[in-house]
Amino acid sequence: MICWINPFTGLAGDMLLAALLAAGAPIEPVRAAIAATGLTGWELTTERVSDHGLAATRVHVRVTDHAAERRAAELIALASAAVPQPVAARAVAALRAIAEVEARIHGTDPASVHLHELGGHDTIVDVVGVAAAMHALGVDDVVCAPLPLGTGRVRSAHGLIPAPAPATLALLTGAAVIGTDIPGETVTPTGAALLRALNTRFDPVPAMTVRATGYGAGTRALPDRPNVVAVTLGERLRGGGDGDGEVVTVLETNLDDVTGEVLGHVIARSLEAGALDAWATPAVMKKGRPGHVLHLLARPQDCDALQELLFAETGTLGVRRGTVDRTVLPRWFETVHIDGVPVSVKHGPHGAKPEHDDLVAAAGRLGLPLRAVAERAMRLSSGSAA
Repeated sequence: MICWINPFTGLAGDMLLAALLAAGAPIEPVRAAIAATGLTGWELTTERVSDHGLAATRVHVRVTDHAAERRAAELIALASAAVPQPVAARAVAALRAIAEVEARIHGTDPASVHLHELGGHDTIVDVVGVAAAMHALGVDDVVCAPLPLGTGRVRSAHGLIPAPAPATLALLTGAAVIGTDIPGETVTPTGAALLRALNTRFDPVPAMTVRATGYGAGTRALPDRPNVVAVTLGERLRGGGDGDGEVVTVLETNLDDVTGEVLGHVIARSLEAGALDAWATPAVMKKGRPGHVLHLLARPQDCDALQELLFAETGTLGVRRGTVDRTVLPRWFETVHIDGVPVSVKHGPHGAKPEHDDLVAAAGRLGLPLRAVAERAMRLSSGSAA
């Protein structure tokens, strides 16, 4: 599912959450994901509003614990407990991005950075809530129109600072932005961090079949226009020929200090964790050392979890990401039986092939050569010309 974000007047975490709920995200999984963090003293509700004649959804977070400041490490620890795991990974990625830019701006360590305006319940609810809503909707590709940035000044815990806030500008590195005549803060750090954690692309409206649109209202009242962000959900249009096109991500890391056994283990683990494909290519590293480049092909919503797996399993210090277009041909499966042993056969538009693991199991049970089992499977398959 594609999610196209149109930040008409800007973007904040609560506006994006509201728009996703308006577009059809169920609220109960969102509440459950937030509750799993262990955060207490909050209630998430929605209301329908009309802003300059446009019907929209606004979210409210009512709290009984009014602590407004926390260390970033506390927020990250809470978010890491969200369920399911892909929701936690996205939420943690957004909060880590905030912590890192705040640490750079104030010259402190990310682990100890103290969040003032962003340390309250709202931040956890918005970040985990958006991640949970995206997961519930099955969004795997996020595209955003250019973000309108206002100017002027905003008040912070450190006094008056320029708008956009320094943290927001740092988080928007690589994003597409335009100017607006709306004064003050139009994009919040939380909104910017969520776009980064969602691996957002800043491209024209993608080719898709529109399924739903939702409008999320902000709390600020503008004199001449609705203060809303629009979210449109759609399914990809079929690509050329018989294939379906999709945008996926390639994760890569250079490895010159892992054994072949570890490399094979990481490839297997990556596939189990949701990678669409995983492979390694030999390479010559610095100082002439032999090594490998490990590649993972993944959908955007799985990238953060797979990146963490690469860090943990290989000890690498860096992972690259790149976006590629993939055309996927239709396929279907049938099961044939060789002397009572099932073997799955994958069919595509241009041929068929038995599943290797099934062939190995059948060959072992029947005491036959692997090649002979494969030939029998193909003869029994409906794809055989015999």
